[in-house]
Amino acid sequence: MSHVPTDLAAEFPDDADAIAKLKASNAHFVKVLESLAAVNREIGRIEAELEPTSDETLEDFKKQRLAFLNEIGAMIAAARS
Repeated sequence: MSHVPTDLAAEFPDDADAIAKLKASNAHFVKVLESLAAVNREIGRIEAELEPTSDETLEDFKKQRLAFLNEIGAMIAAARS
């Protein structure tokens, strides 16, 4: 079982200020965070074998997670500028 960080501080440890600013001012950022949390929960359930599924489905969730993290990273980078 892999470790799936569910905390943005684990993913972006140097960007707490930008994350707080975005959470307070950017509804789209908050929506992406909610989507990321949902995908993380699904991955965790699958990896803990609480929810049987195919390897392809797990890979799809992992790809979605990566896409959300890339979008979040881009928004954080823009907020730092």
